[in-house]
Amino acid sequence: MALNGARAERGNDVGASRSFLIGLGRGAAGAMLFGIPMLMTMELWQLGFYIERWRLLLLLIVNIPLLILLAHRIGFERTSTLAEACRDATIAYGLGIVIGAAVLIMLGDIKPHMPPSEMLGKIAIQSVPASIGALLGRSQLGGQSGNDGREDDGEKDEGQGGGAVPDEISTSYSRELFLMAVGALFLNLNVAPTEEIILIAYKMTPWHALVTIGLSIAIMHGFVYAVAFKGTHEISKETPWWHAFFRFTLPGYLVAMLISFYVLWTFGRLDDTAPTQMLMSAIVLSFPGAIGAAAARLIL
Repeated sequence: MALNGARAERGNDVGASRSFLIGLGRGAAGAMLFGIPMLMTMELWQLGFYIERWRLLLLLIVNIPLLILLAHRIGFERTSTLAEACRDATIAYGLGIVIGAAVLIMLGDIKPHMPPSEMLGKIAIQSVPASIGALLGRSQLGGQSGNDGREDDGEKDEGQGGGAVPDEISTSYSRELFLMAVGALFLNLNVAPTEEIILIAYKMTPWHALVTIGLSIAIMHGFVYAVAFKGTHEISKETPWWHAFFRFTLPGYLVAMLISFYVLWTFGRLDDTAPTQMLMSAIVLSFPGAIGAAAARLIL
């Protein structure tokens, strides 16, 4: 009896270790998959050289609680405590640093004769999107199927009576906004460093800006609530259309706009710029940011 119990316990430990290693592999693949567009972007290489170090440090610090909250939702394995979420966030950050450094060295963008500050700057700025990609890899590369999925959510919903309710409906409002912020940040990091954002903002007229705002909001609303994608919210026929629009879509667009301002400021795109041009740049960047915010709810 005792022997069987020991074997069962050993088997559980092996299974847990194997699950964690699989999640780690998915994380490394996610860091590579989602980080490649930025790892091969010249503007980000240059930013690693000239970005003000205190702004870069602030971005790295902001990324820590973001990863912890994200890890609690889609860590390398199911997490139930803050310590486990912190562990997964630390691993994701480490994977982002390692993958980013390896790819930059492979591409010849980091060379032995470079000053250490330039090397660290390039690796640090690439580690942010790569670390987010490491956590996204678990959800997108099959990490939520089987036993490392959402059993807890299902059990909790069934325990409340009324059958299994999809996790998307039970997600809290604050978590919805957080996921939108993550999606907006991730997609903004892809395009904010490019010169095209400033060029488009310079060429736009106020009418173009208004059309861009309206189209961004319309796409965001349709992407999540009108199109039957996996992860969308189930809205009853009795619920008026404006309920989801004013509760989720408009706040989500404001979140994407704030994230756009922050990313542009971090990359120095708002320095010595007129307020109207700042707003134009944020509106341009909020277009992909809004799509990222909407898509995040479907992905995560």
